[in-house]
Amino acid sequence: MKSRIIPIVRKEFIHIIRDPRSLTIILFLPIFMILIFGYAFNADLKNIKMGVIDYSQSAKSRMLIEKFTSSGYFVLVDYYQKLDEIESQIKERNLQMALIIPRNYAESIQKNFTTRIQVLIDGSNSQSATIIKNYISLITVDLSTELSFVELQMPLDIRINIWYNPELKTIYFFVPGIIAMILIMISALLTCIAIAKEKEMGTLEQILVSPIKATEIVIGKVLPYILLAFLDGIFIILVGVLWFGVPFRGSVILLVALAIVYIYASLSYGLLISTVAPSLRVAMLITLVTTVMPSMLLSGFIFPIESMPPILQAITYIVPAKYFLIISRGIILKGIGIQYLWEQVLFLVIMGTIFLAISAKRFKPRLE
Repeated sequence: MKSRIIPIVRKEFIHIIRDPRSLTIILFLPIFMILIFGYAFNADLKNIKMGVIDYSQSAKSRMLIEKFTSSGYFVLVDYYQKLDEIESQIKERNLQMALIIPRNYAESIQKNFTTRIQVLIDGSNSQSATIIKNYISLITVDLSTELSFVELQMPLDIRINIWYNPELKTIYFFVPGIIAMILIMISALLTCIAIAKEKEMGTLEQILVSPIKATEIVIGKVLPYILLAFLDGIFIILVGVLWFGVPFRGSVILLVALAIVYIYASLSYGLLISTVAPSLRVAMLITLVTTVMPSMLLSGFIFPIESMPPILQAITYIVPAKYFLIISRGIILKGIGIQYLWEQVLFLVIMGTIFLAISAKRFKPRLE
């Protein structure tokens, strides 16, 4: 059996090398995805354009402004004298927020009285406005602590500790998700192309006339893509850790082992589609629709599953990326072990086995 599988594996590698579409997916898709989600698709706001009306003109007000500009999030565009000027600048999108300091600001701080500072935020982009509001809250609480102001005015001393991602960097959240996305896209898509292309071009007949079982053909087709998907996963981890500074707190060996399980489930799904689809285009379309969209929208990659309607939450149970997201984020960010992840591994093994069994049964090693 082993001797019959090796020629199929060798033949598949030759097809991959000679196929520009497969090479593009293998080599450039991981790079494209990591750059898009690492830079363009980033919820961390920088260089927020800020305007200031400083009626106080005091050392305390300058200290407040410096606190904003030195945070790394805000850039002071200019000082203004009237509220109408601020309104005009926000309408023209020259400002994203404005800080208005009252005349009695310094006196109120000196006497430890409550001081109201007006902040105007452009809410046309609700997500950006929420992030700006959170930044402002952090800065004002930090400044209040320095001035020993919080202890006098707040009855509760609330101290928040954020574990695993204390700086709330978006890239820490996305890199494990990108791994799940890339692995299922490459594994399912390339495996699907491999079978469907040979069926469409008629080259599958060369294999079918030989005394090879369906299981052997399936295994021979799957093995090269397991290796290629595995190498892409390693590449994404290295870029995330070395380039973007994502901390890796868990076991590399454990992540590799569980990634193979996930690749196994993804490849099995790609094989299943290739046995159902009548042509290469249909196979590619089905794979993209049933892997990319669910993996991005229904796996917890971008939107939390807990906030979805019950119907969509039920659908997420058949999305393989959901389980590997829990695995990758748990190992990379939290450093947890297999004792916390065995349920996800079991689901992936069951799904992969079911897909592979159906694929082998539907794949008829005979000429129609």
